[in-house]
Amino acid sequence: MPIPSARAEAGMSAETRTDAHPAANVKAKRSTRRPVPKRTLVSLYVLLAPTLILLFIFNYVPMYGILIAFQDFSVYRGALHSPWAGFKHFGYFLTDDTFWHVMRNTFLLNLYDLLFGFTAPVLFALLANEIRRPGFKRTMQTISYLPHFLSWIVVSGIIYRLLSPENGLVNGILESVFGMGPIDFMTSEAYFRTIAVAADIWKSVGWSAILYFATIAGIDSTLYEAAMIDGANRFRQTIHVTLPALVPLLVLLLLLRLSSMFGIDFERVFLLQNPLVYDVSDVISTYVYRMGLEKAQYSLTTAIGLLQGLLGFGLLLGANRLAKRWAGMGLY
Repeated sequence: MPIPSARAEAGMSAETRTDAHPAANVKAKRSTRRPVPKRTLVSLYVLLAPTLILLFIFNYVPMYGILIAFQDFSVYRGALHSPWAGFKHFGYFLTDDTFWHVMRNTFLLNLYDLLFGFTAPVLFALLANEIRRPGFKRTMQTISYLPHFLSWIVVSGIIYRLLSPENGLVNGILESVFGMGPIDFMTSEAYFRTIAVAADIWKSVGWSAILYFATIAGIDSTLYEAAMIDGANRFRQTIHVTLPALVPLLVLLLLLRLSSMFGIDFERVFLLQNPLVYDVSDVISTYVYRMGLEKAQYSLTTAIGLLQGLLGFGLLLGANRLAKRWAGMGLY
């Protein structure tokens, strides 16, 4: 039986010790990094400076306007001279039934967006990845991006035209195929959330799938070859190779989406709603628009916006902590 040499034993023991202490490995690797030259650091800081200045001017300086949430704001006196009101406006809308009604509508619409709008780009990217003709695949992706560049005014006009009870395409199909009478979809509360979610999916599914396309394109092809050798078909390759590669991106986008659960796209809801569907379509953003711009309740609407931002921030922190605990990854 061959006896290992002392040098081999020393090498093995050193390797074993290194494996047992990964932190020592990291420390050794860090120690080998060359320090960045001072001139390079200065150049990087100079490049970064305009971004930080613009960020400060447009994202932090306007935050002084939060003050009017704690005042009885007067346009003539300004934010610095209006009388202080403490938490009066917070207490007003927290005890107002209308606020809880719009909060419920906002949360439900965001929940449907999360269930269907968040998963639609993933499914679209996975299905597009199965297309074997590169030319057809590129054409389909390009066509899917086009609705993203349309404004919500154009999109809402298309939807109103398609769903018109008089000469809309959808009602025409329902009448010719199923013999149904005309349905006024846009004035029916039962269809509003479905229409709003479907419109958002149609407008953004291709654009939102770009990140998934990029991630799928970066997956090592040898993983698929190994899976094929093991006998995996296309479905199993998607489950065991493609989806695990998308998990970090999914967690990141999900956390960002959760942070906006108490806010929603104003244009989409405002342009698709009408007084007949206010009970299900009135959300926080449209409520703030009515109270702030139409009734000049600036302090009240600022307080609502501040609470909305704090709730979203708290939800982001909680979701990030849960993601780190369950999936071992998070935003920071």
